[in-house]
Amino acid sequence: MLIVRPGKLSDLDQLERMARSKGPILHSLPPDRTRLQELILRSIDSLQNEIDYPGEESYLFVLEEDGVLYGSASIVALAGQHEPFYAFRNEVVVHASRELHVNHRIHALVMSHELTSCTRLTGFYIEPEKAAYADLLSRARLLFIAQHRQRFCKEIFSVLPGIADAEGNSPFWDSVGRKFTRRDFAEMEIESGGRSRGFIAEVMPVDPLYVPLLSIDAQRVMGEPHPGSRLPYQCHLDEGFEPDRFIDIFDGGPVLTNTLDACYSLRHSALHHLAYTSDVHGTASYLVCNTSASEFRCIKTHLPKQLSHDIALPTALATALEISTGSDVRCIKLNHSGAVL
Repeated sequence: MLIVRPGKLSDLDQLERMARSKGPILHSLPPDRTRLQELILRSIDSLQNEIDYPGEESYLFVLEEDGVLYGSASIVALAGQHEPFYAFRNEVVVHASRELHVNHRIHALVMSHELTSCTRLTGFYIEPEKAAYADLLSRARLLFIAQHRQRFCKEIFSVLPGIADAEGNSPFWDSVGRKFTRRDFAEMEIESGGRSRGFIAEVMPVDPLYVPLLSIDAQRVMGEPHPGSRLPYQCHLDEGFEPDRFIDIFDGGPVLTNTLDACYSLRHSALHHLAYTSDVHGTASYLVCNTSASEFRCIKTHLPKQLSHDIALPTALATALEISTGSDVRCIKLNHSGAVL
């Protein structure tokens, strides 16, 4: 049975294995044992503290089956806690001349730190053989947020890896970032470590970047997710995230934004009371989580199509969620493709 739970120190070896796997560069899951350990310890500390409003907290979750990890996903309660979080905002600049009969609307990129005071979904990775559970891993974070709203901001976003080749070369970075830093894309991604983007803003131009002046390859990949990121990208779209306002300052990858109140898993998930356990399964797909913070558990299962306030769960499911009769659980119904209904 696959389950999403908070990461712990005993997961360090397996997290390091995943961080070093082939695929898009994830600066938020760095291939550095010391920094991975710091992420785990920060998550443990965040989960154990009583939180009234978002601050420096971060939360690391893993996808586990029988002691083996197949994925990870994280939440940063407040992006840019110590310095602004930068992204490029898509803008349209109008250049007009009545005398020349010219009126052009030109796509431009403007450096922005509007996302600084938002909650960030980050660090998503899943092994290819468990791709069918991408919705469980990605959306479990939103059920955690739904249950613990006071820990998070009203607005939320996610930065997904953009297009880069097998050697880590990014067409967007080569056309933009390299011009101002003279550094390789992979080097800058790892150096940032998901911790700081301020050094990028220090060397990047404050004036708008006119998109038609960028290389054709750079324009083509703007806002496009890396092939290895299409699963979480679709999960975000199904949740109501919008991909059009921003792009990443490194590789031009998609930056998806939403408000918590507009996320489907927050709008439509509901608390139910576990009246008793039963080994009878339903026919509809659900994500189900407990209400704990430090002992959070989330599972994908089948339940009846319509749930009343008092429900029955399969005994094995209740055991995996570490709950018993009388406990509350949060449920969200999925359709046949995994999208939220």
